[in-house]
Amino acid sequence: MKLQSQLRGDALHIVVDEDRIDSAVAIRFKEAVREQAADGPGRVVLDLGRVDFLDSSGLGAVVSVMKLIGPGGKLELCNLTPNVDKVFRLTRMDRVFTIHDSLDSAFPERQGIA
Repeated sequence: MKLQSQLRGDALHIVVDEDRIDSAVAIRFKEAVREQAADGPGRVVLDLGRVDFLDSSGLGAVVSVMKLIGPGGKLELCNLTPNVDKVFRLTRMDRVFTIHDSLDSAFPERQGIA
């Protein structure tokens, strides 16, 4: 599972560098994100801009990550591709997660920085 993470102010920005989160990788995804977010800030922004396919196992893994972060933390999503966005809307998980259209809307303080 390829992830890239970077601290941005009060949040950890994690880019998922995979095209699919499905049953074949869901457990590895959950563990990799948990390792990246361990001992980090309470706010985690998961960037799914490179993920074009998410099945129910992948959705379950994202929900599990939210639970692993705990009640004091917050998992937000950004850059959802149309296919992934559709999964979140059809399952009404868009009401559970804060979903940002872009990296700039997730981190407005970085706008205008070259």
